[in-house]
Amino acid sequence: MKKSNIKVIIFIIILVLVLGVSAVINVLSKRTKFNDDAAIGNTAGNINNKGLFAENDGRVYFSNPYDRGYLYSMNPDETDMKKIANSHVTNILAYGDYVYYYLDTANGGTGLGYVVRTFGLYRTNKDGKNAVCLDRTACTAMQLVGNYIYYQRYNNTDFTKTYKVKIDKSENELVSDVIINPAAADYGRIYFNGTEKDHYLYALDTGQDIIYTVYQGNLWYPQYSNGYVYYMDVSDDYKICRYSLSANTVEILTNDRADMFNVLGDVIYYTKSDAAEPALKRMRIDGSNNEIVAPGIYCDINLTSQYAYFRQYGTEVPMYHTSLTGPISISPFTAAEDAARNSK
Repeated sequence: MKKSNIKVIIFIIILVLVLGVSAVINVLSKRTKFNDDAAIGNTAGNINNKGLFAENDGRVYFSNPYDRGYLYSMNPDETDMKKIANSHVTNILAYGDYVYYYLDTANGGTGLGYVVRTFGLYRTNKDGKNAVCLDRTACTAMQLVGNYIYYQRYNNTDFTKTYKVKIDKSENELVSDVIINPAAADYGRIYFNGTEKDHYLYALDTGQDIIYTVYQGNLWYPQYSNGYVYYMDVSDDYKICRYSLSANTVEILTNDRADMFNVLGDVIYYTKSDAAEPALKRMRIDGSNNEIVAPGIYCDINLTSQYAYFRQYGTEVPMYHTSLTGPISISPFTAAEDAARNSK
């Protein structure tokens, strides 16, 4: 056999091997990597405030208001910002190998495929690659619990019914006809308030998808943290309270009427509803050290390990921030604005 023919055969063999290895790598890269049972995608407070920020494994994933709400990531100290998706996102969840979000190109999007409106629940790698649509539907709230996304499906036939979809898209089923806000998740449970007959505190056992009553109160927007459920008391002018799951006791944390709040670690941020003196405020989780963060009407309070983010009601920008627990020093979120400018 001529040397030239041998070389051709060797080249073909090498090419086949390379293509085979490439195909295997491609298949493996698209294989879903599952979570542990304790996986939770975001804090309840962030989800109740549109889920604009989610922190996991030393990175913060956020909807950049200075770039049409596109998905970015950064370090908790706001360094190393990267755009990872050219689409408007909310309800951001992050855990393990993936980021999950609700996408709606009616609010912003570029590139092929955005000529027609696209919306739905999506999963993507943390670098923004290999995006997968888990359910092409409108939804109002979503939370990752283990290997399922629990969400409120919103369309003409399933008006705010509660569904769950597995993160590999292999299962998608109705959980309940009851409206369940899935934000307040703990290991194997979702705490939520009733909306139809009462405002009791209920729990959904996600192992069997069974609902049971926890506390016969009159509450709204429950958030679970370290054995307590924090909430606004509907029957007592929407004051922020907390219910001890172990002691079955209630504590009133502030006399202010609240529009919204967010709990993380040792602090609570909330918006004081007062026609004369509205304000964004901060206090300890036991109600102590109550202080004004900023006078005025604010919304979309999202908390990360280092910062509290918020904006004035009725505006998209500027987004403001201050140290989560340190001295209050409000300033615009200029790092996001700079990153948006540099990405164009």
